[in-house]
Amino acid sequence: MKPLLFLSQRIPFPPNKGDKLRSFSVLRHLAKSWKIHLGCFVDDPADWRYLDDLRPYCADLCCVGLDKRWAKLKSLRGLVSGTSLSVPYFHSRRLSQWVGTVLRDVQPQAAFLFSSVMGQYIPDNDRLRPRRVVMDFVDVDSDKWRQYAQMHSLPMSWVYGRESRRLLAFDRGVAGGADASIFVSAPEAALFRQLAPEVAAKTHAISNGIDFSYFSADTSQPSPFPAGSRGVVFTGAMDYWPNVDAAIWFAEEMFPAIRARVPEAVLFIVGGNPAPKVVKLGELPGVTVTGRVPDVRPYLTYASASVAPLRVARGIQNKVLEGMAMGKVVITTDQGLEGIEALPGRELLVANDVASFISATVRALTDASLAPMGAAARRRIVDSYSWDDKLAEFERLLDRA
Repeated sequence: MKPLLFLSQRIPFPPNKGDKLRSFSVLRHLAKSWKIHLGCFVDDPADWRYLDDLRPYCADLCCVGLDKRWAKLKSLRGLVSGTSLSVPYFHSRRLSQWVGTVLRDVQPQAAFLFSSVMGQYIPDNDRLRPRRVVMDFVDVDSDKWRQYAQMHSLPMSWVYGRESRRLLAFDRGVAGGADASIFVSAPEAALFRQLAPEVAAKTHAISNGIDFSYFSADTSQPSPFPAGSRGVVFTGAMDYWPNVDAAIWFAEEMFPAIRARVPEAVLFIVGGNPAPKVVKLGELPGVTVTGRVPDVRPYLTYASASVAPLRVARGIQNKVLEGMAMGKVVITTDQGLEGIEALPGRELLVANDVASFISATVRALTDASLAPMGAAARRRIVDSYSWDDKLAEFERLLDRA
């Protein structure tokens, strides 16, 4: 089997959040034909227990702990050096030494990099560089920082605006040195081609897939919702700022009005590491903040509606795909829908302001005529989001080595 260097900004297991779902799916697929040398960071102490789950897919494994507080301090070096703050945040001498050893001793034919910050570990030295380097950016992160800047006041708006500009410059350099750059949707790829026209010809879009046999309604498990209630669920990593913003916006500005019209409505915010502002939402009437759960499917199985009220978003929202796969009526914004093949009004509902989002959610909770929408949503997932088709495209880009 051909040796492959696989670098990821976060340990690709367990596949319980958007980036891990994608990175683990690609890793598992490539392990069928490549001998994988995996280097990654572990930023959640709970994830250390999963190393043995990854070993069957890897010939070699280097996991480096990432202390978020220390990493933030390290990132300030970027202010002095004039670079992106994200690059020193994800710099590790130990990982750099391990990569150097793999490149020298194993001489992998190809490298697959997941997230642009991992590009700093591939040397420009032609003697050590693998014959083919494939970079999976996933999202245009620099544009996400631009959106952050627009939604914050000074001084953070300046910090986020600077990061947007510096990260784009870094990403253009990484893409220029890579043989192929991948984004999670056609709109993301098109945006990057516009921002970095010099690499347009080698920029590709490969969507996420979804395991629709796993994400399917299963009533064998008990409902997590109170008897007689109508559950509204919002899923995601609750320490991620766009999710935090969306949860607060929905719980504070929309849910009270929804509950006034549908008194039996309850809101469950489901996801690990909830930020303090999200935890506080659990004090509102009818709102439950679960924290990390072993399985999100019971919440989706018994929910009457799945919401994704995102005001800042890049790439594809797995929470939307999962809700659709589970046959739920999903309500999201234009930002949450971007990059997803689905027909608004037939396969999900789209609303962009408080009044229309309230109306759409109330309709999902009370209008029986919307029942076919969930079935149509699942058909869309089955027809358009098979992982098999997506993973074959990753393989083709690497195989050119």
